[in-house]
Formats: sequence, structure tokens, C-alpha cells
Amino acid sequence: MEITRVGSQASAKGPDDWFTGTVRIDSRFQRVDPARIGGAVVTFEPGARTAWHTHPLGQTLIVTAGCGWVQRYGGPVEEIHPGDVVWFSPGEKHWHGAASTTAMTHIAIAEALDGKSVEWMEKVTAEQYCRA
Repeated sequence: MEITRVGSQASAKGPDDWFTGTVRIDSRFQRVDPARIGGAVVTFEPGARTAWHTHPLGQTLIVTAGCGWVQRYGGPVEEIHPGDVVWFSPGEKHWHGAASTTAMTHIAIAEALDGKSVEWMEKVTAEQYCRA
């Protein structure tokens, strides 16, 4: 058994290559072989979002606070709220983040395949982010 105590890990700023806006990453975890699971608690300030990306074995998001938006490539922007669970299929191109005027926090969970859990792509443009 391993317990990671709250406050034992410093918060990290979401890297500019992967995010637009202010993003904080907390409670990161990545297990070692044979386990493949990893994740973090991610907080997006209003208007902040990920770049487009995929996960080789999919990704689960559990919304814990605020109001956010998610979109799979070619689909509509969907609103998400605390208690919602979002599943992106393996290889599904998508983004997620806060709504334009409200912060959002989620737990993000993904498995690694051959040591890699995410493939980052181009940033979501302002036009793609804006809701109709």
C-alpha cells in the first residue's frame, strides 16, 4: 500500500505546449509496470483548455467542480458539470477545459501503452473553442 498525503506534492503549472490559459495540475500519479494507470487532478481557470490530443487506451474524466466543455473531433462542444464522467475512446481526438466564464476541475485518468499515455497535437483555436 502507498499513501500520497495531500500537500506532499507541489502544484504544477500546465505546460504552455499542451494548454491554453491558466491550468494547475495537482496530485499526479503514475504507477509502474505491470500497472499502467496514471492521472491527476486538473483545474482550468475560465477559458483555459487542453490542446487537441489522443490517448492510446482512452481517458476517463471525473468532473469535481465548476463547469467545463469537452469536444471530440468533428462533434459538438458538450457542457460538463460536477459528478459527470466522460470517457474518450482509445485514439479519439479530443480536448477538454473550463467554460468561458467558469473554472472547472476534473480528475483525469489514462493508461499507458508502451510507456506512453497521451499524444499531444495542435492547440484548440479560439473559433473551435467558442460555443455557438
